[in-house]
Amino acid sequence: MDPTEEHASDGFKLVPHRGFNLINGIHDPAEVDRIHGWDVRDSDVFVITYPKSGTIWMQQILRLIEAKGDIDATREELNSDSVPWIELIGKGKEFEEAPSPRLRVSHLQYKFMPLALSQKKGKVIYVVRNPKDVLVSYFHFHKVATMLETPKDFNDFFEKFMRGDVYGNCWFEHIKMWHSHKDDMNILFITYEEMIQDLQTAVEKISRFLGKQLTRDQLASVVEHSTFRNMKRIPQANYELISGELLDHQKGSFMRKGTIGDWMSHFTVAQNERFDKVFQEEMEGFPLPFIWDIRVKPSSSK
Repeated sequence: MDPTEEHASDGFKLVPHRGFNLINGIHDPAEVDRIHGWDVRDSDVFVITYPKSGTIWMQQILRLIEAKGDIDATREELNSDSVPWIELIGKGKEFEEAPSPRLRVSHLQYKFMPLALSQKKGKVIYVVRNPKDVLVSYFHFHKVATMLETPKDFNDFFEKFMRGDVYGNCWFEHIKMWHSHKDDMNILFITYEEMIQDLQTAVEKISRFLGKQLTRDQLASVVEHSTFRNMKRIPQANYELISGELLDHQKGSFMRKGTIGDWMSHFTVAQNERFDKVFQEEMEGFPLPFIWDIRVKPSSSK
């Protein structure tokens, strides 16, 4: 059975468009194509992630850096409205008319993004998370997200992820393509794991990249209100206020664990061996290190 037919039978439909799966009713292929021609300002910031790699975490950090750590200044609007996804239906006109700085997030592949980024306009932050934890987090997210199919079980989702038969497509392709264009853009690569292990240093790195000068107290406030524990208590940041049309909060929390190594509680020995084999083949020579377990040092595919 064709994957899209299988999804459609479950009331869920991935729509293949130029080799990338969009979500029916959430994305409009024509609007996504128009993103390529968007004008970009030098002050624009695009956070790029593969799904379940720290997107809402970066929404919170960007808002707080812009507000110089003033948490009260971020309470009147949801992070998802203040730092929205560019690929959602109706976001093109909103982007054009928005005042600077325009802070945006996206799960799109490089080929869909504004051409002006390759002319060194704007800034891009790409957040990398180890793909085993991405897979597990994405599996649980599918249970909560009403716009996505509910997985039959972990084994079934594991196969879909390995085939790239999910929104975001192939994890390996996503990160390698973005990284291959690193010299064309003003881009910062930062890992989910380094943010967990030393959030203050990560926030300092992000602030420097954005050209923002924060005082010690302002920086401390950004860090304090961007921890996983505190974000779970902030409705504007944790997506609890997002409509039930998109998220079924009865089936789980959008923010689940925010840790490193949760894959070890889900992968079988055979699945882990298979994933490692594919990872070594796909990522041979890739320069960024990956942390698979919070108890050990990062490893590289070199």
